[in-house]
Amino acid sequence: MNATVVLEHVTKAHGQMVAVNDVSLSMKSGEFFSILGPSGSGKTTILRMIAGLDVPDSGTIMIQQRVVNADPPHVRPVNMVFQHYALFPHMNVFDNIAFGLRMRPEAGRNIRQAVERMVALVRLDGKSQRFPGQLSGGEQQRVALARALVNRPVVVLLDEPLAALDQQLRQEMQGELKRLQQEVNATFICVTHQQDEALTLSDRIAVMHAGTLLQVGTPQEVYDQPASSTVARFIGLSNSLSGTMTRLENNVCWIEHEAFPTLMARYPSGAAAHGPVTVMVRPERLHISLDVPDKGYDNTLPAVVHHIMFHGNEMAYQFRLRNEAVWTARVPIGETRRAQLAIGQAVYLQWAVHEGLALVP
Repeated sequence: MNATVVLEHVTKAHGQMVAVNDVSLSMKSGEFFSILGPSGSGKTTILRMIAGLDVPDSGTIMIQQRVVNADPPHVRPVNMVFQHYALFPHMNVFDNIAFGLRMRPEAGRNIRQAVERMVALVRLDGKSQRFPGQLSGGEQQRVALARALVNRPVVVLLDEPLAALDQQLRQEMQGELKRLQQEVNATFICVTHQQDEALTLSDRIAVMHAGTLLQVGTPQEVYDQPASSTVARFIGLSNSLSGTMTRLENNVCWIEHEAFPTLMARYPSGAAAHGPVTVMVRPERLHISLDVPDKGYDNTLPAVVHHIMFHGNEMAYQFRLRNEAVWTARVPIGETRRAQLAIGQAVYLQWAVHEGLALVP
């Protein structure tokens, strides 16, 4: 693998708290790599160690096959975009972008040309003389990106880059970030706690929890094949039901629960063949039957409509199960039969064996 950034058994503690615990990762050249996790998971500490702002207590960090543990930030081929952009308020757009170049004697007379190219790339034409206070949040972020990219770094580090934007603008800027990354062909490493952001932007995702790396994979792998129930709960919404595995055959397991019929679900190969498991089913994978269970489904749970929510392009239905658990189903507007559903109505929730996943709790 053509890896640009490699972490090998990296550990970092802040006092008595271990922020990053024996993490090994590699980021490929030219990929958009996201580190996803809740607050306190260690993701920002990893970013700071790659940038040189923090030093690992143990382990090795390499950039372009060079060990950089002892290298200060300014000699690493890395630039960082901070969550709140850190623009100089007394400098206009042009000077903010040019700041890093002016710190490099070799830039010489090419500064204007390089800055103008970046202004065009981030679509800020005609705004070079404006100050940060005269720009929208999305425009300020574009300036921060241009300032990071103008030095042509090998790696661009993004610390919660869209967190300061409202939801609509955040969605718009997701497309802009991906476009910029593809145009400059740099390795982007993005830290975020926004699941939709990581799933939309990333070529691969690393999921962190409490300083530990839980899983690395493509967005589809992490979403459809989570390595644990912790990953499944953090990536998207999952319905869950705990039970006991009684049989395992060809990576399909049978789960018994005192309140429900036997359930069937996919089960990772190599895992223990008996014991407690949690069945996870994504809301969009559930089929709703109204009067009698439909044929062709491996699993059926009786339920009662608890709540109905309109989400523009889909309907979200909440159902209460016999054991008082609440499950959610999402149905595209074009497929919904919402006129036939009412609060308190009895239904059946169904899914095929391949649409559910059994995981060790």
